Amino acid sequence: MKLGARILKTGIAIILALFVAQLLNLPSPVFAGIAAVFAVQPTIYRSYLSIIEQVQGNIIGALIAILSVVLFGNHIVIIGLASIVAITLILKLKIENTIGLALVTLIAIMEVSHEQFIQFALIRFSTIMLGVFSSFVVNLIFLPPKYETKLFHQIDLLTQDILKWMRLISRNASEHHLLKKDIGKIRERLMKLDQLYLMFKEDQNTLKSKSPVKNRKLVIYRHMVSTTRRSFDILRRLHQYENEYVHLPSHLQKAIQEQLDCLMGYHEQLLLKFIGKVKQETELDDVHDVLFNRQELLQLSMAEINEEYTTEENLQTYHLMHIISSILEYDEHLNHLDLLINTFQKFHKEDNDYLQMEEEEI
Repeated sequence: MKLGARILKTGIAIILALFVAQLLNLPSPVFAGIAAVFAVQPTIYRSYLSIIEQVQGNIIGALIAILSVVLFGNHIVIIGLASIVAITLILKLKIENTIGLALVTLIAIMEVSHEQFIQFALIRFSTIMLGVFSSFVVNLIFLPPKYETKLFHQIDLLTQDILKWMRLISRNASEHHLLKKDIGKIRERLMKLDQLYLMFKEDQNTLKSKSPVKNRKLVIYRHMVSTTRRSFDILRRLHQYENEYVHLPSHLQKAIQEQLDCLMGYHEQLLLKFIGKVKQETELDDVHDVLFNRQELLQLSMAEINEEYTTEENLQTYHLMHIISSILEYDEHLNHLDLLINTFQKFHKEDNDYLQMEEEEI
């Protein structure tokens, strides 16, 4: 089993919360440890938002608990009714992520009722907030998430898997049922990739000051994800219209295959170029044996449709245009990605050197 950064951060946050609570001689330091578990977040930005919400939620829980005990006592029925009131108020304020810890605060405070109840309540509230702040400190200092490295690595892996299937299906060498199963998995991986990009975006827009470098990186990675989706669209359509593709004339299949090979090689080298494994001054078009020719591909496909498939019975062959349009869109995304990478490396080459070193460690 692999221990992730969040698991380690949770353990460190619990240790820190319990240690500080014992150092301050706070009663029931276990509540600080419980609060630390609730407050750990995957990014610094989310941790910042979480601490603001947790403070609000815990204040609500503490106030309702104090008022309930002062007015009605701490009978178990009163505790239950106070919990309902707290949950309702928290939902109205749209900070539902704090419900769990707010209820812990409420129950911890309503546990006893004696003469020094207010002092006891403040100590319990402080103990729980200590756990929240401990998690924030750990998230801010220890094991900062390297979302850029993770994001690039996942983009690279997913792109390679998609391109492998594209090479097979363009040569009529893929197993239909296996590809169908993998397409479902790739779709799920794309959704996870979007989530990882959002976390990277949050991490870039965190407490640190914004800069042109960060903004350009966000644009590049967003376009990288979008370009990977365009390659997946081609794969999905080749699979969906596999029967029509197989029955295309051999010269048209050959043209599509050659153009796809050109674009796939272009895509692979763009990813290498971004991490500095292709010389900046190298023109990527020069390394292709077959250059992508948009006009030729359009002429061949349109000629085939106009000449052979104009009857109503063969309207399904117009699915070829879906494939061609996906290829052209893929080409546009690749060209724009190349432009973005060139611009970034022209002005910020040194800011990307560390990504290459970390990529080599993976």
